[in-house]
Amino acid sequence: MTAAASGGQPVHCRLWPDIDPRTLHDLVRLRIDVFVVEQACRYSELDGRDVEPGTLHLWTSDASGPTSYLRLLTEPSGDRRIGRVATRADARGRGLARRLVEAALARCVGRTVVLDAQSHLTGLYSGLGFVPAGPQFVEDGIPHVPMRREPSYPAGDRVDT
Repeated sequence: MTAAASGGQPVHCRLWPDIDPRTLHDLVRLRIDVFVVEQACRYSELDGRDVEPGTLHLWTSDASGPTSYLRLLTEPSGDRRIGRVATRADARGRGLARRLVEAALARCVGRTVVLDAQSHLTGLYSGLGFVPAGPQFVEDGIPHVPMRREPSYPAGDRVDT
């Protein structure tokens, strides 16, 4: 599955077993480069959720490899969760993360979507329909805000009660 992204980069969407080994390596490396190295978060990057049935991995790439990434999980409540949103340092400022979130939301019609936004990025997520869903908290030394986006429906499909 692909869709056009900013700068002509397609948005790729795959389940973990459908990602070729080289791309999988490069996606995990991007996450480690951003979260573990750049943001100095000491945690186990591979947490077991990547391989859960139904977890989707979305990314953009260029000739140098993945430029932006996120994963879309299903919570036990049935809510969808966006996580691990990362953009390669030299690809920032192009709107790639926003395009990935938009592509993920397009796969969540009629579902509540949650995420834990780094506090400095709440404006990005607010612009996509997310609202704070709890108090700010600190994870791995970085302030975060839990956010929620209520179910959306295609135009004309919403039933008001």
